[in-house]
Amino acid sequence: MPYSVELLWQQITAFAADNKIITSAIIIVLFLGLQRLALKLIRLRSRRRGEDRRHTLNILEQISNGFLFILIILVWSSEIQSLAISIAAFMVAIVIAMREFIQCFLGFIYYLGAKPFRVGDWVQLNKIVGEVVEMDWAKTALLEVDEESHDYTGKHVYVPNSHLVTQMVKNLNFLRRYKLHAFTITSEPKLNPYTLLPSFVARAKAHCDFYRDVAERYKSLIERHMEVEFIKIDPTIGVETNELGNIVISVALFCPTDEAHDLQQKISADWMYLWHRALAEQEASPEPTHN
Repeated sequence: MPYSVELLWQQITAFAADNKIITSAIIIVLFLGLQRLALKLIRLRSRRRGEDRRHTLNILEQISNGFLFILIILVWSSEIQSLAISIAAFMVAIVIAMREFIQCFLGFIYYLGAKPFRVGDWVQLNKIVGEVVEMDWAKTALLEVDEESHDYTGKHVYVPNSHLVTQMVKNLNFLRRYKLHAFTITSEPKLNPYTLLPSFVARAKAHCDFYRDVAERYKSLIERHMEVEFIKIDPTIGVETNELGNIVISVALFCPTDEAHDLQQKISADWMYLWHRALAEQEASPEPTHN
């Protein structure tokens, strides 16, 4: 008897494996029939007792449907596994082939969420500085700006949006009008430079008077936005020496971006004037005699 039951089960499983469509149809018909019969009996019983069993019936129906879905998956498990492997391989191939485009799209999604800049801002993407003129899901178009002079070069640079995620991004929008400009002046060690500093500082401050009021307002705007005070309107001047023993005058000032070059030339000219005038006076003065 056990042998016949085992043989019958083997025959049923073999038939199910060879005729999966018929097996699936039989399972669905039988299962749905039993489901409806069971739900009908529960409804009749609840009506006789005057109970509201709609929530319970809905739960049982959803659970039984899920169980039916699992049975169908078990019948077709080998085919589903092969299909899943094929789909996975296909998707991997698509991802590899479109990796750059996917990264660009993710960069665009990052931009929409973080909003590190907008069209019209000056930005630095890695080592490229420029004004953002256009942006779409794939690229960011920049009108290139020279990093030293802050003048437009006339070149358009197209940066993939993937750089927004993988590279450094700096918003330089505040530099469009004013910048922290620093430069140095080198002279030979023939004079004591500290004797010239009072006159030199006064001349440098005088060159900055024409924009002082606007610079104060712009300074307040930047520091309020960044929540830190770090800008000085008056030029900051220091004296150093280099490895050759020459005197190096360092000058730093907050000035209009388009005036930075002219101010550097004027301040440098003042230092050269004071330096050479002091040299001429030193050479013209008689040397002290020793008895």
